[in-house]
Amino acid sequence: MPPVNILIKPASSACNMACRYCFYKDVASHREHAFEGMLSLDRMQQVIQAGMAYAEHLCSFAFQGGEPTLAGLDFYRRVVNMQRQMARPDVQIRNAIQTNGYLLDDEWAAFFAEHHFLVGLSLDGPAELHNGNRLDAGGHGTFNRVMRAARLLEKYHVDFNILCVVTGRNAKSVEKIYRFYKKQGFRWLQFIPCLEPLEQERGVEQYHLSAQEYGKFLVRLFDLWYEDLRAGQYISIRHLDNWLGILLGEQPEACNMMGRCSVQFVIEGDGGVYPCDFYVTDAWRMGTVGDVSFAEMQQGAVAERFVKASLDIPEECRQCRWLPLCRNGCRRDRAVLSDSTVGLNCYCEAYRYFFARRERQLADAVRLICHMRL
Repeated sequence: MPPVNILIKPASSACNMACRYCFYKDVASHREHAFEGMLSLDRMQQVIQAGMAYAEHLCSFAFQGGEPTLAGLDFYRRVVNMQRQMARPDVQIRNAIQTNGYLLDDEWAAFFAEHHFLVGLSLDGPAELHNGNRLDAGGHGTFNRVMRAARLLEKYHVDFNILCVVTGRNAKSVEKIYRFYKKQGFRWLQFIPCLEPLEQERGVEQYHLSAQEYGKFLVRLFDLWYEDLRAGQYISIRHLDNWLGILLGEQPEACNMMGRCSVQFVIEGDGGVYPCDFYVTDAWRMGTVGDVSFAEMQQGAVAERFVKASLDIPEECRQCRWLPLCRNGCRRDRAVLSDSTVGLNCYCEAYRYFFARRERQLADAVRLICHMRL
């Protein structure tokens, strides 16, 4: 049995913000029921039982949304108590939460610190960029609320990272964003290209990120990071950490860099289980927790079909020297051709642009990191 990663949506698609680029609102709209209800404690107990029955060495619980804090702090207090009661001595339990930070206060932060939650906080740079897309339900910017949340997490010594969604607009402001994060003392960063709606032609949305924009973003971000690395200052940027790890002979931890899909066990509010956060739609429902075991879902027809659909490699990829690093990226970003075969990743041009221009510097970065590890 493998280590198990379970992604839980305790508030389903409910959210207290109205971000313009919210991918999960779109995903949920493709289901018969967009909102699957709040996850009950009885269902959560079944999730923990299923995870502990299937896991080997490690069982990781990650809470996302929608907005997972809408489940309430008492829900999480009950969760950690249930985990303690059902823990196995040979399985380590880890908890993480991805939040917009809107509801965080001292009580939340103290809880995260006490129970060693790793927190992902969504913040798209300085106010003028963050507030362009990350709005509250009344259409107002949320920058001040999120920065207050960050300071609370620091006050209570909570481990947290910053997640920035890359749009066409903020891709042009990468230096401003990077220097803002440095000034604020944020050293653990994730930059994720925005997702556009399922089954919609790319480029329609105002937040669209083109391959050309993303390629230039990757180069400039790397240059800023590399300058700090050469000065002896390491800032963790997830996609760079993974690319450098690959060059060091390690397996990437980010699923979009594996080259193929795996089953993630995503739990919706009604206990439904899906293989991936980007595909929580009726067609990909593997079963209901408590009714079907994780082992049965992993071996079932839906999981097999889901993984199989990610295995095709376009001939152009096979011929590309950057395939060992790129691996055609995330399946959600791959084109689906008229004959239903998989085409190139929509950011293929961006990755080629980056790797071709920073190959030497990547190799030097590997050398510097090896030296730091001595």
